[in-house]
Amino acid sequence: MSQPDSDAQVSAVRAFNRFYTRKLGVLDQQLLKSPFSLSEARVLYELAQRGNPAAKEIGIELGLDPGYLSRIIQKFDEDGLIARKPLASDRRQYQLSLTARGRQAFAKVERSSQDDVAAMLAALPPGGVRRLIEAMTAIERLLGASQGPPPPAILRDPRPGDMGWVVQSHGELYAREYGFDSSFEALVAEISAKFLASFDASRERCWIADIDGTQVGSVFLVRHSDDVAKLRLLLVDPAGRGQGLGRRLVGECVSFARACGYRKITLWTQSILLAARKIYQDAGFVLVATEPHRSFGQSLIGETWEREL
Repeated sequence: MSQPDSDAQVSAVRAFNRFYTRKLGVLDQQLLKSPFSLSEARVLYELAQRGNPAAKEIGIELGLDPGYLSRIIQKFDEDGLIARKPLASDRRQYQLSLTARGRQAFAKVERSSQDDVAAMLAALPPGGVRRLIEAMTAIERLLGASQGPPPPAILRDPRPGDMGWVVQSHGELYAREYGFDSSFEALVAEISAKFLASFDASRERCWIADIDGTQVGSVFLVRHSDDVAKLRLLLVDPAGRGQGLGRRLVGECVSFARACGYRKITLWTQSILLAARKIYQDAGFVLVATEPHRSFGQSLIGETWEREL
């Protein structure tokens, strides 16, 4: 990545941070017109949600400097918002709890927060709330990736807009990882359009893999003949890799094809798609034919795989 590109990306993130901070009304570290700063409100929230935590626990959770946290706790104590009790295991540490006055203060901040966010959401155009929540979920998942593995994907039926995602994701991923040109994206668009136009729910299916409302994978099973089904457009986005999602998607195809009474599943892939080939092989598919060809701007070896049911 060049320095100008890196600088532009950093600037974009910083600009978003400034915008979002202003949007929530905390630019001056005053939360929702309350007497509390943002950090104080976060401490108040933790005290309300946890069962008599130690101050050290809150400091670790919020990443606050011990001295700064100590001043917040002292202020809360002087204002009658908390009660402090030395821990039996360490007399230097205190167990904290909200007093009745503290719970009342928290309830006021919480109610104000709920009302302000509800008003913000109500002003969005149709479909805007869903798009906003999905975007927020994606930001949280990406920035919190180092804290643990992503939640497992769910497999669901396609929704309006998913076919556009299938086409775009195939085009972007295969161009980036294999150098395919736009003719591959055109092929994916053609397959997707045909699926929508002539979909037979009794013998065909599409699965979309979803993590927290974001698409991370797809696969199609379509009718090839009365006895043969065809597996198409298997894709696992990098955000969904590492949890056996490709195997799950192919497994769903095999189970559905068997339930529909198909005798066999066939598929066409390329020899360079090593991860996909391993998935097909592990699922019981057998390579039955190969053919060199020039497609998608590349010299490739096409492969036909089949699985008897």
